[in-house]
Amino acid sequence: MSDVTRRDLLGRGSVLALGMLLGSQSLGHAEELTLEYQETQEIPQTPVTVAVIGAGEQGREILKSLSYLTGPVVKYVCDSYSSPLFQKKALENAPKATFVNDYKKVLDDKTVQGVFVATPTHLHKQIVLDALAAGKHVFCEAPLAHTIEDARAIALAGKNAKTIFQVGLHNRTNPQHHHVKDFIDSGKTMGNVARCSAQWNLKSSWRRAAPTPERESELNWRLDQTRANGLVGEVGIHQIDTATWYLKSLPLSVSGFGTGEGFLRTVTCVVQYPEGVNLTYDATLGSSFGGSFELIQGGQCAILLRGQRGWMFKESDADNLGWEVYARREQVGDETGIMLVANASKALAQGLEPAKVAQMNAKQTPNRYACETFLNSIRLGKPTGITEATKPGYNPKMYATAEAGFVATVVGIKANEAALTGNKITFSKEMFAL
Repeated sequence: MSDVTRRDLLGRGSVLALGMLLGSQSLGHAEELTLEYQETQEIPQTPVTVAVIGAGEQGREILKSLSYLTGPVVKYVCDSYSSPLFQKKALENAPKATFVNDYKKVLDDKTVQGVFVATPTHLHKQIVLDALAAGKHVFCEAPLAHTIEDARAIALAGKNAKTIFQVGLHNRTNPQHHHVKDFIDSGKTMGNVARCSAQWNLKSSWRRAAPTPERESELNWRLDQTRANGLVGEVGIHQIDTATWYLKSLPLSVSGFGTGEGFLRTVTCVVQYPEGVNLTYDATLGSSFGGSFELIQGGQCAILLRGQRGWMFKESDADNLGWEVYARREQVGDETGIMLVANASKALAQGLEPAKVAQMNAKQTPNRYACETFLNSIRLGKPTGITEATKPGYNPKMYATAEAGFVATVVGIKANEAALTGNKITFSKEMFAL
């Protein structure tokens, strides 16, 4: 996805909407949280020479995230469009980079170690295949492609590559989502998962104006069902994939419906998982109210994720948790939530209280962590999920794999199909096989 920023995807919305959803006492904390004592893991921050292919909104988000990190050397920014103003915007966060129109010039440069592919979805395939064939490490934005056939070709090439291949499923590399996954994996904290729900609301037409009809067509690829996977397949893929990752299960079916002529501006889908667990997903471009969130409900507690913030809501009969004495609590709507701070173990190890050392930091975004894990994987010569926010002694896996990217893309494509047709689509294991 190239023209929807991850800040939009992971929680944009008015402060008023946030307050009405979460309760007025949360208004003063409506930003991403991190901890000021973060320690860098034992990965030398050696320079890594990279290029960004695709300089639309998502490509520029990647460039911004790279500017926050130590070590990346952006040598090229590549895009087929090259007006002076466009080039200027593209190079704002990489002033030393060279702007080129042909991605093959990037691949021919032996000094380039890794490439970020952030073009529109339907243009991923050939670029990724050529980049892997050229021996480059590749970061491919999600969804992998606009058809299952193209997605399978990309995933197979990525799976079999001798270089690093990472998919832009940013929740899978986000420390906050890793933190919540630990609670779910423990079984005791959450209990059996009963249901999941997720939402993404953003008032927007998604239509972009351009000086020529050709450029307007290029910019508005997301509105074309022959080049994109619709609202649920381009945006919803990330939140639906989070449920697939957390539940450790392949979906059984998806049903849905939507409104809009040709392009669905409002979508509702229900994804069925084993053990009777369903995910209800809603998205609209008609209103920003409520923004976005992910909710996992279990027998012991429910966990709400909103951007880089998380809260746990315990059932009245839930077991006591040993660390509750350290926890900060907030009023969230009519409930009292225990704040989930991703780096809390570091604070406890140093005799600190996590809530008291938390600070707001707009640079700690899921996109930044995705870029960081890619760079660290290149440095180590093997996939890793380590970021500067990783707790000491913890070596998280790289979950944003080719296989995961393929499953997420298939589910997104079929969810879009279900919403367009109003039909229920049943998945088979063969549909997810590479």
